Amino acid sequence: MSTSIDLVEHAPATGHVLPDAVGRALAASRIVDASPDPYVSGSWRLRAGSKVGAVTVDGPGLGAPVTVRITPKVPIARLFFLLGYSLDPRGGWRDGQVDVAEHRDLLPALAHAVERQIDRALRQGLLQGYRETEESALVVRGRIRETDQIRRRFGAPLPVEVTYSEFTTDIAENRVLRTAVERLLRLPGVPRDVRRRLLHHRLRLADVTPVVRGQLLPAWQPSRLNARYQHALHLARAVLDDASPEHAPGGLRIDSFLFNMNKLFEDFVTVALQESLRGTDLGCGLQDSHHLDEAAAIRMQPDFVIYQPDHTPLAVADAKYKAEKRAGYPDADLYQMLAYCTALGLPEGHLVYAKGNEPHAAHRVRNAGVVIHQHALDLDQEPAALLADIASVSRHMHTGLSV
Repeated sequence: MSTSIDLVEHAPATGHVLPDAVGRALAASRIVDASPDPYVSGSWRLRAGSKVGAVTVDGPGLGAPVTVRITPKVPIARLFFLLGYSLDPRGGWRDGQVDVAEHRDLLPALAHAVERQIDRALRQGLLQGYRETEESALVVRGRIRETDQIRRRFGAPLPVEVTYSEFTTDIAENRVLRTAVERLLRLPGVPRDVRRRLLHHRLRLADVTPVVRGQLLPAWQPSRLNARYQHALHLARAVLDDASPEHAPGGLRIDSFLFNMNKLFEDFVTVALQESLRGTDLGCGLQDSHHLDEAAAIRMQPDFVIYQPDHTPLAVADAKYKAEKRAGYPDADLYQMLAYCTALGLPEGHLVYAKGNEPHAAHRVRNAGVVIHQHALDLDQEPAALLADIASVSRHMHTGLSV
């Protein structure tokens, strides 16, 4: 019988009775803040940060695995909108409608959504395509790789090093889906009915080679031929970008499925800002490299920079998934944005936060002629309203119009 602990993203620390080995493993993983309770023997204080999802610690001597579930503060449906939009802004998630059924926890909801998308993708049969294969063969097929033949075979006629194109179902798109199915089947917490349907999909993809852990996922390009696969492939990426199982102190094993809300919010804001410029003659850069000093020794990477047609910087923004505190926004963010504006020669900079007590604040920096704007997005509102707020921030950035 496993032990389950429920935490909430960025909530105060709570005490939990845990084996010391599990507490040390969680502390070493840095998935949650974990420290021994100085007043209660055998108890650990756990506090979740910006990572949400589930982590399981298992291994010899525990008796039963321990699972820590971290619930996001935003509703699950809204989290899926942020995720889907950042992966595919012109796809089917613009309206925020993602099929998560009645599931309220992150992993069951994601497993259900991925399984439903894979089912829709495979409903008309497996996609086929040409795959280039290199192998050693006893008969000539396709083209002989003469250089490899000489280097490996030293002039022997057999076997022959050949390259040929094969029409097969073992192509990149199917391999990504098969690998996502395998990953979900390994994770604890996937509902029984979803697991049963995933096993059915694994049978449908039986002739497809899954990607071995540690290898790069095969690349695929959107096209008319794989249009019915694209939603499933985007969600599969969310499953496979997650950290893989790792070993913890004491021979324990950690298996986690997590979303970093900092990165998810940053991805959503930058992609939404990029989409807001569509149809204009302005360009943009995400995580472009710039330098603070003339010697180009101090590198910095703003989240988002708008460029004029001649590639001169026009505006800069940074996304920060931090709720405003009573004392105000963190001062370090203001210093960082001031450095960006100074290096890029801009009179204004923009910080975009999640939530906050004020929708907009501005600070004029003394003796610098720089104004730093702080915008707060309410993630609890409907997707259309959220995108409208992003568009308003974008207009403020490149036209100077107030939000």
